[in-house]
Amino acid sequence: MSHSPHPETAARRDWISALAKAPPGRLAALLPELPAHELLRAPEIGTVMVQGRIGGTGAPFNLGEMTVTRCSVRLSGGAVGHACVQGRDKAHAARAAVADALMQTDAAPQIAAQVLGPLRQEAAEARATRAAKAAGTRVEFFTMLRGEDA
Repeated sequence: MSHSPHPETAARRDWISALAKAPPGRLAALLPELPAHELLRAPEIGTVMVQGRIGGTGAPFNLGEMTVTRCSVRLSGGAVGHACVQGRDKAHAARAAVADALMQTDAAPQIAAQVLGPLRQEAAEARATRAAKAAGTRVEFFTMLRGEDA
């Protein structure tokens, strides 16, 4: 029996994903001023094991390790934010954690419009550009019936 995640959990997962995948410079430009916050877990660099599956559904196998940076913060109002970003950018991890915390406050509509909206739009445009570029390399194969096969 499978169940879908709670709507709030799914929404938070979506914005955490958008923040983690955002180019660090772009996130800094969209959220230049960070409110006062306490570091619960200072940005720290580590590795995680990345798993793959043959065909997306086969048995999992270890693909290799990936460097990540994680951070946890608490805003003065008590909201706690977490982030785990690919690579070694401590500032990106801290900024993403603060944005996650802000999304759990009254500032959520403003952050969603001014930060997450542009990030999601730019990510969608980048995916469309990649898809169009990949489609340009697509080769269509077809076969023709020969006379003796008819």
